[in-house]
Amino acid sequence: MIKAAVLGFGTVGSGVVELIDINKKSVSRHVSEGMEVKYILDLREFPDSPYRDRVVHDFNIILEDPEIKVICETMGGKEPAYTFSRKALERGISVCTSNKELVAAHGPELLKIAEQNHCSYLFEASVGGGIPIIRPMNTSLAPENITQIIGILNGTTNYMMTRMELEDISFEDVLREAQEKGYAEKNPAADIEGRDACRKIAILSSLMCGKTVRFEDISCEGISHISMTDVAYARSMGRAIKLLGISERDEEAGTFYVRTAPFMVPASHPLHGVEDVFNAVFVHGNLLDNVMFYGRGAGKFPTASAVVSDMMDCALNIGQTIRIRWEDEKMELSDPGQKITQFFVRVPASEKARAQELFPGCVEAAPGCGPDDEFAFVTEPVAEAAFAECSSRLSEVRSAIRMLAD
Repeated sequence: MIKAAVLGFGTVGSGVVELIDINKKSVSRHVSEGMEVKYILDLREFPDSPYRDRVVHDFNIILEDPEIKVICETMGGKEPAYTFSRKALERGISVCTSNKELVAAHGPELLKIAEQNHCSYLFEASVGGGIPIIRPMNTSLAPENITQIIGILNGTTNYMMTRMELEDISFEDVLREAQEKGYAEKNPAADIEGRDACRKIAILSSLMCGKTVRFEDISCEGISHISMTDVAYARSMGRAIKLLGISERDEEAGTFYVRTAPFMVPASHPLHGVEDVFNAVFVHGNLLDNVMFYGRGAGKFPTASAVVSDMMDCALNIGQTIRIRWEDEKMELSDPGQKITQFFVRVPASEKARAQELFPGCVEAAPGCGPDDEFAFVTEPVAEAAFAECSSRLSEVRSAIRMLAD
C-alpha cells in the first residue's frame, strides 16, 4: 500500500481524501499496491469527520515517517506551503499540488529540487482545476511547437460574464450573487482584477517556452469596468465578453506576448460557448493545429481528481523523476505596446468626428444598440501603444475592449 499525506483539509484537501476512498477500485486498477492517506495535516480538529483519526498538527510527524511516499499540498498561499514542499522534496518525497500561487512563484525551483532527489513535483490541478492540461502539454503535445494558448481560466469571472450576457444582470448584482453561491470570495479582487487567471497563464506560458514567465511581468486587466452597455454591444455583434489569458509566440519574429484581459470573443471561436463556471484552454500547435480542453475549472471533486491523478503518477514512479521542462531562467516578454489588436471603443457622440479622425478606417459598431449620446466603433488592427496614444487625445473614452480575431 502506498502511503500518502494531505496538507490542508479544506475543500480540495477533503476532496482528495474522499475521492481516494470512493474510487479506491479505480485507483487500485492503476496503482496495483493501492493508495491510502495516512495523515492529514491541519491546525483544526475535525471531531465529526470519519477521517479524524488521521489528523495531525505537526508536519514533522509526516516528514519523519519513512512510509510516506507522496504528499498532496492543498494549503494554498506561499507559506508554509513552500517550506513544507521543499523539505519533503529534499527527503525524496514526491509532492503534488493545486496551489497556483506557489507554482507560479517557485515552480522551477521545486522541480529542480525534485530532480536532484529522485522524486517528482506535479501540479496538474494548479491550472484549470479538473481539466487535464499540464500533463498533455508535457506528453501528448510535447512534439509540437505551440504558438498560441488562449484560456478561460477563472470560473468566477466566466460565471459573472455569462449571467450578465444571458440575464442582463449588472456587474454589482452578479458579483453579489456569485459571492452568495460561493463562487466568489468575500474579497473578490484576485478574480475580478484578473490576478488568478494571470498566474495560470504564467504557468502555461512557462511550460510553453520552457523558461520562467513571471506573472508580475504580464499585462493584467480584469472585468470590473465591464458594463451592461458593453455586454449589449457585444451581443449585437455576435460576440461574448470573456476574461482571457493569452500567450502567443512567434519564433521567426522573435516575439512572445502574454496578456490577461477581457476580450470580445466571436461566435465562430470555440471559447465563445464556454459558459457558467466552466473553464477551457485552447491550444494551437504548428502541425497539430487547434485543440481545446474543456471542463470544470474549480470545485471540490474536479480539482481533487486532478490532484489524485498526479498522486497516482508519483506512486507509479517512486525513486524516479517525472520530468517537466521548465527552467529557472526568466523569459523576456515582448513589449505589449507593439502587439497589433482591434479594439471596440465607446465615446461620447460629440467625439465622433474626432474619433474618426484619430482612427481612420474605424467602423461604427451595432448602430442603434447603445445610448443616443455615444458613438461606438471598432478600430482597424492597431499597435496597442498607438491606440493608447490616440485614445488619450479624446476627451472621454467610456470603454475600450479588445477583440479576439475570428
